[in-house]
Amino acid sequence: MVSENVETGTTVYSDEHQGYVGLILIGYIHKSVNHSAREYVNEMVHTNGIESVWAVLKRGYNGVYHHMSTKHLSRYVSKFTFRLNQGNVKTHTMVRIASMVKGMLGKRLTYKALIRK
Repeated sequence: MVSENVETGTTVYSDEHQGYVGLILIGYIHKSVNHSAREYVNEMVHTNGIESVWAVLKRGYNGVYHHMSTKHLSRYVSKFTFRLNQGNVKTHTMVRIASMVKGMLGKRLTYKALIRK
């Protein structure tokens, strides 16, 4: 899956999961931490940031949607990353709304296009 979504030569930071074994052999720079050995940070290598993103996505899935279609997965992820990025700042609500509206300009999604399979 990494090779389908990440450009060769990219540095991949991960934990010790077996799915990442061999990344170096196919052209990636792989840095990891070993949670089993209670190693959570190794210089600049850690998974703390992505773990908080996964937590937000899981809460949204379990608490709000209960199902996320593969077709629209990128939209769900965009929504939750926006919330994560905007929710942790002390920014006035109207400034946040203006930022959201600015990001919507020129991006029209009709219901027909939304449900097309």
